[in-house]
Amino acid sequence: MYLKTTAFDKINNLNKRIRGIAGGTSASKTISILLWLIDASQSYQGNLTSSVVSESMPHLKRGAIRDFINIMQAHDYFDKNRWNKTDFIYDFSDQRGKKILEFFSADQPGKVRGPRRDILFINEANNISYETFTQLEIRTRKIIWLDWNPVSEFWFYDGEEGERAVKDRDDCDFLVLTYKDNEALDLASVKTIEARRYNKNWFRVYGEGLLGEAEGRIYTGWEIIDQVPEEARLDSYGLDFGYTNDPTACDAVYYWNGAWVIDQIIHRKGLSNKQIADLLTIQPRGLVIADSAEPKSIDEIKSYGIHITPSIKGKDSVLQGIQYVQGQKVFITKRSVDTIKEYRNYLWMTDKEGRIINEPSPIWNHHMDAIRYAIAKGRKIEWKPNDPGGVKPFYEGLPG
Repeated sequence: MYLKTTAFDKINNLNKRIRGIAGGTSASKTISILLWLIDASQSYQGNLTSSVVSESMPHLKRGAIRDFINIMQAHDYFDKNRWNKTDFIYDFSDQRGKKILEFFSADQPGKVRGPRRDILFINEANNISYETFTQLEIRTRKIIWLDWNPVSEFWFYDGEEGERAVKDRDDCDFLVLTYKDNEALDLASVKTIEARRYNKNWFRVYGEGLLGEAEGRIYTGWEIIDQVPEEARLDSYGLDFGYTNDPTACDAVYYWNGAWVIDQIIHRKGLSNKQIADLLTIQPRGLVIADSAEPKSIDEIKSYGIHITPSIKGKDSVLQGIQYVQGQKVFITKRSVDTIKEYRNYLWMTDKEGRIINEPSPIWNHHMDAIRYAIAKGRKIEWKPNDPGGVKPFYEGLPG
């Protein structure tokens, strides 16, 4: 059962046309807005069209669509005959009027510039361009919901093209939520969040829901593309082990016109080594470079016929690898939802005064570690802080 928490009560009290909600991790932003949309769709007297939008269809399927279906099923509302799995539309129509809730992505121009609606929800609005927001806004008659993690400023805070910031408009409400507004959050998750108070940059954004600093990000400038280009060459796979608390993360790394293309392959908790090997077997054959901290797992996976080798670790190897990856041109497929999320949230640690230090955060790092194993493999960097230095093979026998 999805409870109506303090977060829900707070968003339910907003009454302006645009309702922007920034918040930290586990603040129940998306769940609360979906609960509101479901309530509105069930109770509205008359016709009502509502749209839920995010940056890509994979992002929607892994996020808002999954949450919507889970909520509907938990409350015993879901009727499979009302759910159009092809067009991602749920029909709430009754004798009082035609009411639908549709899901589509911002990378579908025909949808963005398509028919008008009554209510709009842009999930993770910081990943949507201002032009897309404008096209959606002018086609929305009543209410616009926005939510995001406040990692850095975007058009809601600073405006674009000489226009006022959205937050400063007279028709805009702005609300900040945190995990403390979510009474449904389990104690273990609360402790996990509060244990990271030492990382001020991270806790400011994900604990307190406050605007963070863009310079805290480790990687920037990666470009999201639709799919792996046909002419790209598979170079290797990066694999980071997980099980109970952390996911096993694996990404395919392709070389293309002097750049790298990342394509997420695995993101799942509770996988055995045999299951990992089975998932790798169905991929094109290539070298897998895995976390060297688990030699037994590597040996077992190798016994199933997977071409796998441990990553090279040593003094400053993490920083060297990060520095090498920072110097590369990187593309990432839009279906790599979990990898994209980590890329956007992988931050440098901060000291007690909030100053960034040369140490990566130990969270949002599973795919980032896997990618580093793959891209920085076989390369030794003459490490100097903030200086790429020389690059040469670290050991022979690996491609790339």
